[in-house]
Amino acid sequence: MSAPRVVVTGLGVISPVGNNKKEFWEGLASGTSGAGPITRFDSTNHKTHFACEVKNYDQANHFDAKEVRRIDRFIQFALVAAKEAMADSGIDMEKVDRDAFGVFMGSGIGGLDILEEQHAIMIAKGPSRVSPLLVPRMIINMVSGQVSIHLGLRGPNISIVTACTSGTHSVGEAFKVIQRGQAKLMIAGGTEAAITPLAIAGFENMHALSRRNDSPQTASRPFSATRDGFVMGEGGAVVVLEEYEHAKARGARIYAEMKGYGLSGDAFHMTAPAADANGAVRCMEMALKDAGLSPDAVDYINAHGTSTDLNDKLETMAIKKVFGDRAHRIHISSTKSMTGHLLGAAGSLEAVACVQAIENNVAPPTINLHDADPECDLDYVPHTARQAKIDVVLSNSFGFGGHNGTLIFSRLT
Repeated sequence: MSAPRVVVTGLGVISPVGNNKKEFWEGLASGTSGAGPITRFDSTNHKTHFACEVKNYDQANHFDAKEVRRIDRFIQFALVAAKEAMADSGIDMEKVDRDAFGVFMGSGIGGLDILEEQHAIMIAKGPSRVSPLLVPRMIINMVSGQVSIHLGLRGPNISIVTACTSGTHSVGEAFKVIQRGQAKLMIAGGTEAAITPLAIAGFENMHALSRRNDSPQTASRPFSATRDGFVMGEGGAVVVLEEYEHAKARGARIYAEMKGYGLSGDAFHMTAPAADANGAVRCMEMALKDAGLSPDAVDYINAHGTSTDLNDKLETMAIKKVFGDRAHRIHISSTKSMTGHLLGAAGSLEAVACVQAIENNVAPPTINLHDADPECDLDYVPHTARQAKIDVVLSNSFGFGGHNGTLIFSRLT
């Protein structure tokens, strides 16, 4: 018996280039950089003074005063995106089996903001002054918990933490839950709000962040010979996945079909990808096999493309190993050149970008690619978006610890 088909029926986004799915796509399609000076804290003593922050966000527009005190910024982003995705899906909650509607959400770091704040309070005023809300605001599983509480969803519910692959794994595992018949609908995605003094210090001291303080908007330059690190981003992105027959029966608008999912481990290094790119290769091959597609079917790849030295070279190597000569004829881009790197939210944000690429028949660009690394010699759609027939898309995510994830979406046929 074949597994149920799974489709995408809702999208929700809050990002450095747009605070809803429409603004997000317009930002990508126009090649807009979300980078600018850090406003979340005084970065004077840091080496990096810029990031891709969410702009024009007022929590009071989304949550009442009591909720603001109880819900950390990373959870707020998830809720904003989830509520948009639900509204976008057109689901009538009075007609849905809430026990068959689940939530899989990921985050790489979680509530670091509240942890830093409360640690400072403890040092200054003693442990008795630490907020009793520290733990429920900080822990990552609370993101899927809060989404389920706010939306009344009682189906399968977990949070996934696999560094920069968290959002991708959340979407992929939710896809498998529906295929196994354990749910009819799933909200899945990732969220992150790690533009904090401690996180920036940690990443900059391991030489992972760009230090182009004189030119933030050109700092994220995946596949460029002059790349010097990634740019920290924040935000959240969510997709509504639905069993196809269920979606068809309620007359849902269907954006795309989710076709395949792959995951693998490098078993190599804490932060560096495997030198032979074997983990990434196996991950993409697994996703293609799961989708029942040949490499020739893929029209567009949303690369992990972090703007770091090893990642960009090794992802290029992996794509060549999987796709052979055709690798040079596939539209490939890194939307991180515009959004920055949203860590645990990156994969779900890029999944939304992939679905929108199918919807619009447009490959978003890789901006700032003026001097390509000779070892990165594929077609990365430099500078401007490209109109193209896009029926099948593949999205890669690779995280610290050697966690790899690949998603495949296609036009519904």
